[in-house]
Amino acid sequence: MKFLKVNINTAAPRDPEASILLIYTGGTIGMVSDKQDEHLVPFDFSEVIHRVPEMRQFKVMLTVLSLDPPIDSSNIGVEHWVKLAQVIQVNYQEYDGFVILHGTDTMAYSASALSFLLENLGKPVIFTGAQVPIGRMRTDARRNLITALEIASAHRMGKPLVPEVCIFFNTLLLRGNRSTKVESRHFNAFHSGKYAPLAKAGIDIEYNQTVILDPPAGPLRVYGELESQVAVLKLFPGINEAVVKAILNAKGLKGLVLETFGAGNAPTYPWFLKLLRDAVKRGLTILNVSQCEEGEVNQGQYETSKYLKDMGVIGGSDLSTEAAVTKLMFVLAQNLSKEEIAEALQNDLRGELTNRNLLEKR
Repeated sequence: MKFLKVNINTAAPRDPEASILLIYTGGTIGMVSDKQDEHLVPFDFSEVIHRVPEMRQFKVMLTVLSLDPPIDSSNIGVEHWVKLAQVIQVNYQEYDGFVILHGTDTMAYSASALSFLLENLGKPVIFTGAQVPIGRMRTDARRNLITALEIASAHRMGKPLVPEVCIFFNTLLLRGNRSTKVESRHFNAFHSGKYAPLAKAGIDIEYNQTVILDPPAGPLRVYGELESQVAVLKLFPGINEAVVKAILNAKGLKGLVLETFGAGNAPTYPWFLKLLRDAVKRGLTILNVSQCEEGEVNQGQYETSKYLKDMGVIGGSDLSTEAAVTKLMFVLAQNLSKEEIAEALQNDLRGELTNRNLLEKR
């Protein structure tokens, strides 16, 4: 995995007020139509000023790293997340903020993963992308890119306004590990139903400082491992034993995100409970999250979730599926005991869940 590097001084000949590292991984935002056959191809980021002339109004020193070759976000994996974290680590002291251009389909997963890999993050890491390629007339790419750069550059009294991993899209700045893609045909592609936006962009960018993470107390720590042997099991009425058994008995499986109904409820079929109970006894970590976009797991509130709590399934509070998957990958890679894993999954690490002191007593 390699990157091509381009240096651009949008402030020239003035002195830059901030330095931003722009990382292009792939996706619609960096695509233009080929002149010969009208197919979409990645554009040359050395010409980004010509594509987005509004950037000349910024007083920033901009460095562009472009993944060579770019990849569709459907092909993003654990190795890419670890590499992005390492790139930020290597360049952390040199830049005031980071903007990552990424395909929209898996952006919420990537932003969640980066949030866990980057502990004590004190600078903005802003993901953005586009629904329409930058070369098209009605593109949203220019607006998203310009606003993401502005947010990554924003500071007050020498301190960044948003020291965390976020997604900016359309008009909203969302915490990365609270975000979910909800649209494929409209510009408001991302939603954060369980947490308020960190900022709204209109004529001005209005920051909601009450919901933005506080600056870290310690130095940046970057983790280099994630456990990829995890799976997601989404429950549905009529789910059968063979399907559940196949997933729970998958070779090498270490963690499972169980998408349940409502407040964490699941069927009470004897075969279903036995399969889950046996899997927990074998050492499988099962994390319970709600299928409801604005739902929250409260295991034990109903009888249909009390069984899960009693057998050792871990309640995920208001975690999104994207945050649950990547947090499970992160926690399982830390060589923790069973009790420490349960505690870490139920505690708020990076603002990914509402800390209601719901740590379940066993």
